[in-house]
Amino acid sequence: MKKYRVAILGSGNIGTDLLVKALRSEHLTCVAFIGRSYTSPGMAKARALGVTCSDKSIAYIQEHASEMDLVFDATSAKDHAVHAPILKALGLQVIDLTPAKIGPMCIPAVNLDASLGNDNLNMVTCGGQASIPVAFAIGRTHPEVDYLEVVSSIASKSAGPATRINLDEYIETTEKGLQAFSGAKHTKAILILNPAVPCIDMQTTIFASVKNPDLPALKAVLDPIIQKISTYVPGYRILVGPILENGRIVVMVKVRGRGDYLPEYAGNLDIINCAAIAMAEEFAKEGGR
Repeated sequence: MKKYRVAILGSGNIGTDLLVKALRSEHLTCVAFIGRSYTSPGMAKARALGVTCSDKSIAYIQEHASEMDLVFDATSAKDHAVHAPILKALGLQVIDLTPAKIGPMCIPAVNLDASLGNDNLNMVTCGGQASIPVAFAIGRTHPEVDYLEVVSSIASKSAGPATRINLDEYIETTEKGLQAFSGAKHTKAILILNPAVPCIDMQTTIFASVKNPDLPALKAVLDPIIQKISTYVPGYRILVGPILENGRIVVMVKVRGRGDYLPEYAGNLDIINCAAIAMAEEFAKEGGR
């Protein structure tokens, strides 16, 4: 079987973890690991793994586009706004791991099939990947979702420079994703960077104010979605709920990372990478667009 040729743009923690995951995949092969600093830890890791590296950023892709089928953009929302039209002109499939909101939002457990027809997919945010499947199930079983709030707590050490730069975009993109997938009238996303030692695992709590809460109906829709998520994010599980608290539906999820390149507590980064790899593998199985 011919493997799908992927390039990773962004040599930080997210990009490097993506690299390890891509190399493990039966359907993908990484043909280039691209950044701006040839001496970065990520580049050193990629070279040790025998992967072609470049510090020429998007220029390398422009020169070698014919050698690639898909590009993961693991840079920043601002950078992806520059990269997106270039990658589109080159005819490359793109999976965007920044909160740039340029392409349609993709949550594999919810809209995998619908996402396959798009050339630029946005993986929303780590909080979005953790919470939107629950929000979607709430919206499917409750036609009137008045207010939906998501609080994600992550280890401070798992929030690198790119994550911190993108905080405003993170909040805005997560809220828009929640609204789009749940139909909620109002949404709010909160991110807590917890400095506790030892580092905490990612925990995300979803609060929903709905008319006529129906927990059995919600659970019937939610359980199969959780099973789908567990096929590509083994460390994803429900800690609490769904329950009713002060008239609100409450669900709490925990995400433990696989520990490929990032620490296991960095489930917030692992979940979005696992989702991106899952989508890339589906493109590979479909033979591209």
